[in-house]
Amino acid sequence: MKNPFQSKTKISPYITPQGQKRLSEELSYLWKVKRPQVTQAVAEAAAMGDRSENAEYIYGKKQLRQIDSRMRFLIKRLNELVIVDRPPADTSKVFFGAWVGLEDSDGNLFRYRIVGPDEFDLEKGFISVDSPMAKALLRKTEGEEVVVSRLHGTDAFVVTSVGYGEQGNESDLK
Repeated sequence: MKNPFQSKTKISPYITPQGQKRLSEELSYLWKVKRPQVTQAVAEAAAMGDRSENAEYIYGKKQLRQIDSRMRFLIKRLNELVIVDRPPADTSKVFFGAWVGLEDSDGNLFRYRIVGPDEFDLEKGFISVDSPMAKALLRKTEGEEVVVSRLHGTDAFVVTSVGYGEQGNESDLK
């Protein structure tokens, strides 16, 4: 039976080595540090007596459920991820992992890196490969125009640069 709450769009399995490392470190922290701390707190709260009105015990059990749920998700996700650790054959085109410079019609400059859905962070300029902007950018080269559909309409951009690696240098991945 299909889960009615499951998303209809499948998220991409791709991730950068840095994103995979971050998820692995989170899993390790939850398993080795956070879960033992909360388990100890629950045991101490349980020793105080009546569990039905013991707020520390109830809250601790809720925290354990949340930690266990996150750990199950991370284990499953890490097993299905495809780590993209090298640039594509044609580094003049936009593919996963690319840093892309853009200019809009008003002359505003933007810089984005196309990453996996598990690592998108707009403050760092990381956009998900599944986003409308990234989908419009894929396979484009420097100088090409890109039209992106957004909630308020469409926006046009010109690709001003394409690079790979940590800050857009192809040699950073090698």
